[in-house]
Amino acid sequence: MKADIIIAGLGPGHPGHIPLNVWEVLQGDRPLFLRTARHPVVPWLKERGITFESFDHFYEEGPDFQEIYRRMALTLMDAALQEPLVFAVPGHPLVAEEAVALVLARAPERGLEVQVLPAMSFLDVLCAALGLDPAAGLYMVDGLRLAEQEPVPAVGNVICQVYSRLVASDVKLSLMQFYPEDHPVMVVRAAGVPGQERIEKHPLYGLDRLDWVDHLTSLYLPPCPGRTGRCSYPLDALVEVLATLRGEGGCPWDREQTHRSLRPYLLEETYEVLEAIDQEDAYKLCEELGDLLLQIVFHAQLAREKASFTINDVIQGITEKMLRRHPHVFGDVRVKDSSEVVANWERIKAREKGHPAAGSILDGIPGHLPALMRAGAVQSRVAQVGFDWPDYRGALEKVGEELDEVRRALSTGSRKAVEREVGDLLFATVNLARLAGVEAEVALTDTINRFRRRFAYIEKRAQERGRDPAGFPLEQLDAWWEEAKKAESQEKKEE
Repeated sequence: MKADIIIAGLGPGHPGHIPLNVWEVLQGDRPLFLRTARHPVVPWLKERGITFESFDHFYEEGPDFQEIYRRMALTLMDAALQEPLVFAVPGHPLVAEEAVALVLARAPERGLEVQVLPAMSFLDVLCAALGLDPAAGLYMVDGLRLAEQEPVPAVGNVICQVYSRLVASDVKLSLMQFYPEDHPVMVVRAAGVPGQERIEKHPLYGLDRLDWVDHLTSLYLPPCPGRTGRCSYPLDALVEVLATLRGEGGCPWDREQTHRSLRPYLLEETYEVLEAIDQEDAYKLCEELGDLLLQIVFHAQLAREKASFTINDVIQGITEKMLRRHPHVFGDVRVKDSSEVVANWERIKAREKGHPAAGSILDGIPGHLPALMRAGAVQSRVAQVGFDWPDYRGALEKVGEELDEVRRALSTGSRKAVEREVGDLLFATVNLARLAGVEAEVALTDTINRFRRRFAYIEKRAQERGRDPAGFPLEQLDAWWEEAKKAESQEKKEE
């Protein structure tokens, strides 16, 4: 063979899948380069004395796959200028092999002749394993390029390059734009390799929960009747509505808004969501989440108009963040309990923010949080370095101490002293709530709501007598208050 570079396929994983002409080339005297030694036939090749150089180290050094395959192609072509060589890849050389595509495109520019020796691809054995006839309609998509290549739900789709749980998670999120979340997916690992082949059926939403997904994994999604493109109700429609409202001929009010002018509405919608949660009203929660989502898309539209970012950047950023901050789910980190999850989260967050070693552990706590929430956040942070009570008992004693301080401050008649000591008492109470496993903000909100219900009872009883509550003595108001408490207790017993 006169070619400077012979590109040979090693087949999908079984030695019997290696073509005779490829086997002859592998036994020749040309230097042999493997794109990866992580392939089931490689141990078999070693047993037969086949020597080679692997490019696996490139995957550990490159910033992304495009750069990895570019370097791989350049290295091959530089070596081929010195002496003819063989480059062997898993499966078929022309199926999902970017390094091969780069060599074929650039080798002529350097005066190099390339010959391709085909082999069975993973697609061949996958079809055999699942009993698929490609002629009935089959579409193949690279799992690493779903942002560029959209699946075609009307026919069967094969997704290749699903080589880790992290990739599986990205693939799942992309596919859920086109398929129902419970659409069946055939997960196929090492198709055609005796002793290693594994085929399981799972719903799309559970794709990233499989801990056995690896570099030999592909997916098959059967046709989805009635689907011809993206699923209904993506964010695109809402984004387009906001763009129209903000555009020429749109709504005058919407066109006047800025990030700052929208702040009150964002806060208001957030509290309405919280109220719906407290009321355990699913219908109201659905509606309020929609109103909150509108605010998010509105802010993204304002940023889009200034070319700062888009809603897609928002979604991509938070998706990547969740994947990074859950290495115990999408990686190989092991945790014992939720406290370790929180500790990992904070460490990863600190690395992401680039906090210097000399920075404070309290850096990054939002100053606009409600005071109770901010106090809890501060206490949780310092607890990470051991500045904390062993349990709630110490915090309970501290509340008693602070209450005594309030009494002493009141006796001085100093408003400033009372303000300071009451603040200390509230801070200590938040600490007690935290160590008792109670969210102070939630507890106080619940108390306020309870107070309002009970006082509404007092107002009702007063109205029944034709008077305002102010027209009754405190003793009567207290009696009605106790009635309201008893009524609440009875209702809880009946639930």
